[in-house]
Amino acid sequence: MTAIETSIPHAPELRRALGFGDLVVYGLAYIAPFAPLTTIGFVWQASDGLIALAYLLGGVCMYFTAKSYAIMTERVPTAGSVYGFARYALGTFPGFLAGWMILLDYLLIPAFVYVLVAVAAGTLVPGLDRGVIVVAVAAFTLTVNWFGITVTSRANFTAVALQVILLVGLLGFALVALHGGKGNGALTLAPFYSPGRFNLGSAFAGTSICIMSFLGFDAISTLAEEVRGNDRRLIGRAIIATLVLSAVFFLLVAWILGNLMPGLAIGDPAEAPYALARWAVGAWAALVLAWAQVLVVGLSNALPMQVGVARVLFAMGRDRQLPGALGRVHPRYRTPHVAMLVSSAISLAIALVMRNRMDDLASIVNFGALSGFLVLHVSVLALFARRERSREWFTHWIVPVAGIAVVLAVFFGMSPMALKVGCTWLAGGTIYGWILHAKRRDVLHAQL
Repeated sequence: MTAIETSIPHAPELRRALGFGDLVVYGLAYIAPFAPLTTIGFVWQASDGLIALAYLLGGVCMYFTAKSYAIMTERVPTAGSVYGFARYALGTFPGFLAGWMILLDYLLIPAFVYVLVAVAAGTLVPGLDRGVIVVAVAAFTLTVNWFGITVTSRANFTAVALQVILLVGLLGFALVALHGGKGNGALTLAPFYSPGRFNLGSAFAGTSICIMSFLGFDAISTLAEEVRGNDRRLIGRAIIATLVLSAVFFLLVAWILGNLMPGLAIGDPAEAPYALARWAVGAWAALVLAWAQVLVVGLSNALPMQVGVARVLFAMGRDRQLPGALGRVHPRYRTPHVAMLVSSAISLAIALVMRNRMDDLASIVNFGALSGFLVLHVSVLALFARRERSREWFTHWIVPVAGIAVVLAVFFGMSPMALKVGCTWLAGGTIYGWILHAKRRDVLHAQL
């Protein structure tokens, strides 16, 4: 069979309309080529200037996770992503907790983008209330996604193309500024390693933030029930391709801009990319970057993010692990419209509350993502290594074990607030999971 069947009769189905190219573009749109710019000031400060090393470690961490995603999507092609994988490999309660933790990522990351757009808009119109922009962006993304995954896919392609063109142009001006003597005055290895500043703890602290730039390849797995044909390998191939493309691009950006940033006085880390563009290129470059962040990145990047969280809520609602209304599908557009409405409302509320605390918001997002990744690797070990006694040592043993080790290392670099909020969220999910068990709503099994 090509999809997970639930024990719920007549389970609603999503429209199958996506190919390999659509999946890769969706992943790149979710990640966004501009992603390193959004947290560059925070990563620079946390890593003590070793920004390229932080992104290199982030790419390595994400490779093992992407590989585990590819492995599990071949066996369990479900819209629930980590929730569906853990439910199949570990059982209903671990599956619920996995979905609960990944929701911390998926619900907060659209909120982060809403705030990001508000910061960029504030650069263009000083004094503009961030709350107004947050509401406008949330309304825009909900409207576009309401009309179906095909409409969203077309918007994604346009957004990715424009971001690449603009960022390549920015890097070109950055190289000219380096040649003119700004920053390090040349492309050096200082952003990777500097004898006087190297500290592995700082590097992992930076990595714990820049992980957010890579988030998106994992959301491709939420579209498993909207892929054309019966090729279960398609999702996995798209996940790996998206990660490789983004990792190479991010390293290039971090290397070039990491050599340009020495000498730049950073006030608010959230405004670092605009300060850098203004200092290294000119005031016009900061304005172009801000407009691009608002019109190209912000409005488009939030689209796939809302798609991802709605699919996880849909899968958990369909399995009655969350209110059943979340599992409804629009009769005309075949989209999880109730899940989209609920996720949009939650993300909007969080963005309004946290609109002046981008650094804390980024750290909390990463806690949810890394928790989900940890359960993903455990699921691979439980299913293939323990249950099936697989002899594919690299794929089913080394990859998940290495992934667990790297994820745990990044956890140690997280801020105390992120750990506190994340653990509180986990505790709440555990209590809610026990309530589900008491009501016997965790006995609905997902089978192939």
